[in-house]
Amino acid sequence: MLDCSRERATVTCLLDGEVVAERTVTTRPESDPEREPIELRNFAGLVADELHRKRPEEVYATGDREVVGAVRAQVHYPFYRVTDDGDDPVEAVRTRRGDAPLEVVEKSIAEKLGGKHTTLVGDRDGQRAVETVAGHPHVKKVIPGPIDAGGNGSRSGVRAKATRADGTGNVRLLVRDGSSVQENRIVTTADSRERGEAVRADLNDALREAGLREGEE
Repeated sequence: MLDCSRERATVTCLLDGEVVAERTVTTRPESDPEREPIELRNFAGLVADELHRKRPEEVYATGDREVVGAVRAQVHYPFYRVTDDGDDPVEAVRTRRGDAPLEVVEKSIAEKLGGKHTTLVGDRDGQRAVETVAGHPHVKKVIPGPIDAGGNGSRSGVRAKATRADGTGNVRLLVRDGSSVQENRIVTTADSRERGEAVRADLNDALREAGLREGEE
């Protein structure tokens, strides 16, 4: 189990659901924008080294997306993201281990985009919202829908949110730009509403971090 913040990452080793080892790796984030990527890469390398020493069968990660992504790029174990909803992340992993892990889709963002509607609402920000969702490891496909220009006007700029999962674990991405709304179908690797809700929460977290999240349900 990997629990990350921008300044520290705790690696917890579980065996048969019991904690058998734990270690925390820390860093001091650089204030210089030019040096920050090097510091982040080095931090991720230290965390990856700790994972390699543990030789896990699989890695579950939560926390800061930037750190998690940097670590994932340096390890080659099955890697799954979990949402802990503010609870103990280790307990979240124990719960998840009762289910088969969700399939990770190893495709580029471009390969995940499909459908007959190629125009995205919101220009660059709309494209960024769609690419944020498509970049999730448990998203198989993003299928843009037609643009509806009949909504209520808004001056808040481009906003997006993933809607509640259906019975098969798939969700919808609503992207709004002023009076225009586009509904995009998101095909996930989840196989139930409950597991789709975990993916949805993760997608909305990503949109929030990108500054694109529309309100709260």
